[in-house]
Amino acid sequence: MEMRQLGKLWPVSALALGGGGLGQIWGETSREEAIATLRLAVESGITLIDLAPLYGRGEAEAVAGEAFGGKWPEGIRVTTKCMIGRRHLPGAMERLEKSLLRSLATLKREQADIFFLHSNICPDDYEYEDPAFEEYGVVRWQMFVNEVIPAFERLKAKGLIGAWGITGTGLPRSIMDALRGKPKPDVVQAVANVLDSPGGMRRYQEPPEPRNIIRTARNNDVGVMGIRAVQAGALTAAIDRPLAASDPEVRDYEKAAPFRALARALGEDPAILAHRYALGMSGVDTLVLGVKNRAELSAILEAEARGPLEEETRRRIDALRLNFQVPRMPIDGDGTL
Repeated sequence: MEMRQLGKLWPVSALALGGGGLGQIWGETSREEAIATLRLAVESGITLIDLAPLYGRGEAEAVAGEAFGGKWPEGIRVTTKCMIGRRHLPGAMERLEKSLLRSLATLKREQADIFFLHSNICPDDYEYEDPAFEEYGVVRWQMFVNEVIPAFERLKAKGLIGAWGITGTGLPRSIMDALRGKPKPDVVQAVANVLDSPGGMRRYQEPPEPRNIIRTARNNDVGVMGIRAVQAGALTAAIDRPLAASDPEVRDYEKAAPFRALARALGEDPAILAHRYALGMSGVDTLVLGVKNRAELSAILEAEARGPLEEETRRRIDALRLNFQVPRMPIDGDGTL
């Protein structure tokens, strides 16, 4: 498998294995199959495993801990995350360290190679549509600078983490400010898909700007882990779990109909086409897979082995203009626009 430099850290495989599928949030699987999938990923050259306590309420990290029984293969890097919000003030350091230690115990590791802030970052005066989200999932700028960054640096000094990063799905201007800051994150997780869509992860009205986030990271020597290559199923042949018609992923699935038509014309599986597209996006160092079984993993391993997407195919995809963004409309209390 191709190896790429992750920012200023170390080389990693072009594909990383994410914990969403292992944690059964992207469709049904079993723990046995999840363990087998993780082992196959490592045997196939994947060197970065991206996890979080929120993936299946700890299931993904439990799978990883059980798969290797504390005897992790040499050279395998592991991430974990922590989500914090207003209810954790003051005391961000305590929240972050407690979450990290719990994850390390589950993973049977002494250190996380990268520890991510799983929360949105926003300006101090920004107002979200859902005030409840701020209680657990929003970090305002002063909190980020004065509490979160020092906490990450202390955890690094303790040897509990090797590096720290942010999930780049919050308000774009705040994410880009963080990537230009001092100290700045070592890595950002950024949306990398045909639609430029974070789907249900988008909690703000402004355009998501993932390509600008990736460009800013690259210009500031911050590593980029691409996420949501198939936008939670919207860029696959069929979504693999029941969702309401109003769900952002369903709306994106409908929007992506021309992409699926092009895939059929090319004789390609749309999910494979979407992954090959994301793998070739400028500035993406590694692409996180959300697969839940060995069959899905094997298909994408074969796609990666085929190399970069043909330039003519990329031009045809871009010509569909599926990444055109319309302003996100506020949602009323009854769920209607």
